[in-house]
Amino acid sequence: MTTVRLGTVRLTGAQAAVRYLARQRVETPHGVVPYFAGVWAIFGHGNVAGLGEALQGVRDALPTYRAHNEQAMAHAAIAYAKAERRNRAMICTTSIGPGATNMVTAAAVAHVNRLPVLFLPGDVYASRRPDPVLQQVEDFGDGTVSANDCFRPVSRYFDRITRPEQLLAALPRAMAVLLDPAECGPVTLAFCQDVQAEAFDFPEAFFAERTWRVRRPHPDPAELDELADRLRAAEAPLIVAGGGVLYSRAEGRLARFADRFGLPVAETQAGKGVLAWDHPMCLGSVGVTGTSAANAAAEDADLIVGVGTRLQDFTTGSRALFRRQDRQLVQVNVAAFDAHKHGARPVVGDADAVLAALEARLGDWRAPSAWTSKAQAGLAGWNAAWDAATASPGDNALPSDAQVIGAVWRKARPDAVVVCAAGGLPGELHKLWRTRTPGGYHLEYGYSCMGYEIAGGLGVKLAEPGRDVHVMVGDGSYLMMNSELATSVMLGKKLIVTVLDNRGFGCIDRLQRSTGQPGFNNLLADAEHAVLPQIDFAAHAQSLGCLAEKVDGIAGLEAALERAQAADRTSVIVIDTDPRASTEAGGAWWDVATPEVSEAPAVRAAREAYEAMTKQQRTGD
Repeated sequence: MTTVRLGTVRLTGAQAAVRYLARQRVETPHGVVPYFAGVWAIFGHGNVAGLGEALQGVRDALPTYRAHNEQAMAHAAIAYAKAERRNRAMICTTSIGPGATNMVTAAAVAHVNRLPVLFLPGDVYASRRPDPVLQQVEDFGDGTVSANDCFRPVSRYFDRITRPEQLLAALPRAMAVLLDPAECGPVTLAFCQDVQAEAFDFPEAFFAERTWRVRRPHPDPAELDELADRLRAAEAPLIVAGGGVLYSRAEGRLARFADRFGLPVAETQAGKGVLAWDHPMCLGSVGVTGTSAANAAAEDADLIVGVGTRLQDFTTGSRALFRRQDRQLVQVNVAAFDAHKHGARPVVGDADAVLAALEARLGDWRAPSAWTSKAQAGLAGWNAAWDAATASPGDNALPSDAQVIGAVWRKARPDAVVVCAAGGLPGELHKLWRTRTPGGYHLEYGYSCMGYEIAGGLGVKLAEPGRDVHVMVGDGSYLMMNSELATSVMLGKKLIVTVLDNRGFGCIDRLQRSTGQPGFNNLLADAEHAVLPQIDFAAHAQSLGCLAEKVDGIAGLEAALERAQAADRTSVIVIDTDPRASTEAGGAWWDVATPEVSEAPAVRAAREAYEAMTKQQRTGD
């Protein structure tokens, strides 16, 4: 007979973990809510007996969702956290072996994008009784290694649970990382499968409901004073707004700040939508996929103030865009790691807190009116370029990605969310999608992970059930991962999916040709083949339970979008597009290393142009 000590409760490791996780709360703008919105689970021998039994017991408090692909369900969890502005998260659990390693790519997505998700992959037996257990990876030189060690470089915090009592330390540490504004990212607790089922007398107090609050670190006064002084002295200041503005929920303050002080604002991929597209200070996207207005301002600016951006190479034009020799850079970021990038003067703090404190210091100052007017003047030319890029094509011409984007934007409701991730579409969307409301633009372009789109759309719909979710995906990404269309139908989470079929990897084909090479192994026609596949995407989507149709031309697409909005479940619309066309207006150089030695004259010419551009890079800061 088992004796339970006073003030304790006897639970298995898995039961204790899910009981603790189900009782974590968080303060949000909408009140106190459970931090974890649910668990994505695909069960196998490494988690079905332990975590499966435990999750069934708490399913009313912590719902469990079944997916069809481990990587896809993790993408859905990551997209959910992004849509919730990192205030809430989801959990993903799998068996050991391929179920676990299928989530490693998604863990990298979360890590690069600084998004919270809790991974609970099953692990080998801590006791080693059946060693090697089914699906165990054996390291000949290290008996402590398992397949889950793959998660270490793509986790903000990693632990292996080899005793149930270790949860007393590991779970609070996991929560602290998930909710830390600077350290936020994926957490992996590799949960040995025998330990999931092993019992321990846990303190009852460990399971008391706890409410967490996301901190808003305030900046150092000296750093703030220095930024205010630099702004007052600047002749051509520009704000580059990143995703940190949205995570801080500072978009309203930034809109007022920019308007009050006459400061033009350019947006990164993660920051797009911090201002409505028609805000007078919004210059649109910046960088490799930037608008002509924003990039002209970036080239001319003598002071760049990054707010909540990690300044990846697409933002900086591979360090060749912010090119004035006397240019100064200040980085406002909650993470010191990002605040010091590119030789920036750091202001470490929450975006909303920094902007609020800066307002008080700047008083009645305004940016020079000549600079503000010059930056705004570039918008007229860009808007004309937008009209030309998104206009319907002539008769019998295949539409471009830009023309499809224009049609989807025209038909989308004002509060709709567009979701995308990889290929040529993110660049075109960054330039051309006119975001009307915060959260209306959801792009995963930190890791640019093909296959994120549909699963990510499902995660957004879970977070934003009252908004239309438009997923835009190329045929290449669709073929890589489409299984969660069936999950969206099963859960009643309607998506509107537009598949742009250019018969291959059109974006990389264009990139390949830009380096002087002929088309090779990207478009289906340029790949080794006995027969060119004729893929019926609409029929495939119908087989997964979706409404689906293939349309001819932009007029047909717009009519189909209206039908999809009125439909009762996920709709997939397929349209053939031109693989070679892209928007010429706007944009900036991107460092894609071109062969230094080649027999092809076109490659040698491309190398010469490449070397000329590298001379414009600022690599010393």
